[in-house]
Amino acid sequence: MLDPRHQLHPAAASRYHVSLAVDDREIREAQRLRHRVFAEAMGARLSSVLPGHDIDLYDPYCDHLLVRELVSGEVVGTYRILPPDAAERVGSYYSEQEFDLTRLQFLRPRMAELGRSCVHPAHRSGAVIARLWMGLADYMTRAGYEYIVGCASIGMADGGHVAASVYRQLAARHLAPVEWHTTARCRLPVESLDDGRSAALPPLIKGYSRLGAMVCGEPAWDPDFNTADLLMLLPMAQLSRSYARRFVK
Repeated sequence: MLDPRHQLHPAAASRYHVSLAVDDREIREAQRLRHRVFAEAMGARLSSVLPGHDIDLYDPYCDHLLVRELVSGEVVGTYRILPPDAAERVGSYYSEQEFDLTRLQFLRPRMAELGRSCVHPAHRSGAVIARLWMGLADYMTRAGYEYIVGCASIGMADGGHVAASVYRQLAARHLAPVEWHTTARCRLPVESLDDGRSAALPPLIKGYSRLGAMVCGEPAWDPDFNTADLLMLLPMAQLSRSYARRFVK
């Protein structure tokens, strides 16, 4: 893991600052934000040893990116990153709960997993996610990892029709090569849900695709979060040059 005391791109003139969590207190701030968004706003069923926090067994093995609003000091955005050596110690990537990653086996030593993407509802202008991606790009570059993998979630309030449409659109233009295809353990039946109508790509998924990420196969259904999850893979070598100039300094 990188030294968490290293602060990533201060961006002094900005309203926001991105850094790695340096201690348990800062990690707890991220976990409280995650609980607020996932449980209180989205209705996810979270099991945690600490009320008001989203905590699971992967958290101690992850590096946690934080975005703070400079004026208030509040954590308003977070990502967690599971490096390959830590994934080996914990026994798996988080996404392996939902997908069979056998075909990505040879990427593991160079593949970091991104998860628990979360932005405070009052700070969703795009600036926070941009800061998170700046920090992530710096992290990946400094560590020398070559691939980012992670689940991108789509709400299932409509029964999954939007998720099926989003997958169809992504598969048409951003499907990974067959050697990187994965299989959902609890597959969403996209063929019975996609009625052919177009649905807008969620902002996070649109951002991933613009950066050069690919979808690795059909979505899985996550009953605890009531979301359809797409496994996305981003080779750092394919990072769109125009977007790389925004995030890699």
